[in-house]
Amino acid sequence: MPDKYDQCDKEVILVVDDNSITCEVIQRNLEMSGFHVFTAQSVNDAIQILSKQNINLVITDYKMPKHSGLELIKYVRDHLKEISIIMLTGYGSINSAVSAIKEGADEYITKPFTDEELLDAVKTSLQKQKQKKIDPGLLYDDVWTRFGIMGQAQNMLEVYSKIEKACNNDAIVLISGENGTGKELVARAIHYNHKARSIYPFIPVNCPGIPAGLFESELFGHVKGAFTGAVEHRKGFFQAAEKGCLFLDEISELPFELQSKLLRVLQEKEICRVGETQTEKIDTRIIAATNKNLENLVKKDLFRQDLFFRLNVINIDIPPLRDRGNDILLLARHFVLKYAKELGITESIFTEKAITALKNYSWPGNVRELENLIHRSLIMNDKDIIDSVDFPDIMKFKVHYNPHLNLSLEDMSKKYIRDVVQQTGGNKTKALEILKIDRKTLLKKLK
Repeated sequence: MPDKYDQCDKEVILVVDDNSITCEVIQRNLEMSGFHVFTAQSVNDAIQILSKQNINLVITDYKMPKHSGLELIKYVRDHLKEISIIMLTGYGSINSAVSAIKEGADEYITKPFTDEELLDAVKTSLQKQKQKKIDPGLLYDDVWTRFGIMGQAQNMLEVYSKIEKACNNDAIVLISGENGTGKELVARAIHYNHKARSIYPFIPVNCPGIPAGLFESELFGHVKGAFTGAVEHRKGFFQAAEKGCLFLDEISELPFELQSKLLRVLQEKEICRVGETQTEKIDTRIIAATNKNLENLVKKDLFRQDLFFRLNVINIDIPPLRDRGNDILLLARHFVLKYAKELGITESIFTEKAITALKNYSWPGNVRELENLIHRSLIMNDKDIIDSVDFPDIMKFKVHYNPHLNLSLEDMSKKYIRDVVQQTGGNKTKALEILKIDRKTLLKKLK
């Protein structure tokens, strides 16, 4: 056993694989990239090295004689939580990948992998390690149990950190993100982890779903006779959420003329019901959400700048699913378990092609789209295996496109269309589904 290595200059990596050639190749590649690397060909040897060396990152194979990589992960997480872990698997199985991540692996790589894929995974894992040192509690807490949100991607760790901060005060929160990313889940996590307000109501309001003429009445309430049809006094959403939380979903759809009234409520903490002149004090926390860029709407005079500033105290930006890496596989497996239990069927596993399709797809509908896909696949599939053939055609093709800044918009459009047709093997029907244009337009453009 070598003397304890001085880590002042280099980060130290331990590679564990029963194949000595694999160990040697990985060691050589990582040392060329500036790391110091130890190798071990069994879990027992790895534990010996871990007990004597200051290791930053463990890269371990999944399947090894006597003890598996999962057992090594459990050991590291029980005894050396600060160390990052990458799992290597030669099986391409989502089950082994998910098991590794659930046990505490930061990343996983499927064999065979390129030098670039390995180096990217190493850099990502070491970056997560730095995040642990900044905020160690959030990484190892059971976030699913606490917040009802699943994910271990680096950008999701930042979301959890902001949720944690928002739980400790009454500041207004603005949650931004694409449709289907889970904005209401984040809002509920903030409310139900607030020590004082969690026992009081969480009232969600879908702003686009309320007719403009009724918005003021719905938000602030009205008195009897305030307008035609007002046959009795009625509380508004603010009063219903007293001492709790009012969640204003898609706040960008709030009519412009009402934005000034909402601003006044936020400033004065009081409301005035429709048909009444006397104001009423309120004690309600406000969380707003938007799938649009409010700053751009402000520039276009579609949203009040002063209201935007008032709302944007704590901003939580939820990343799209396509930017969350292995979280796609974690969530997919979670939805399989959920709906298999609900449907009373055997839990399905994913084929290699299905995993590739899941990872390559852009997920415009985000987590909601993924959940619906898994639910539909389990209902329609009479086997205990989910393959790419069970997915919509649009998921079976991935067009690799690198933007060329020297091309005009027309030329870029032509190149993209050619790439799509080529990737679909000349199948115009499938190309039409991806491009979302009619056949006549496609033929014209191809000509």
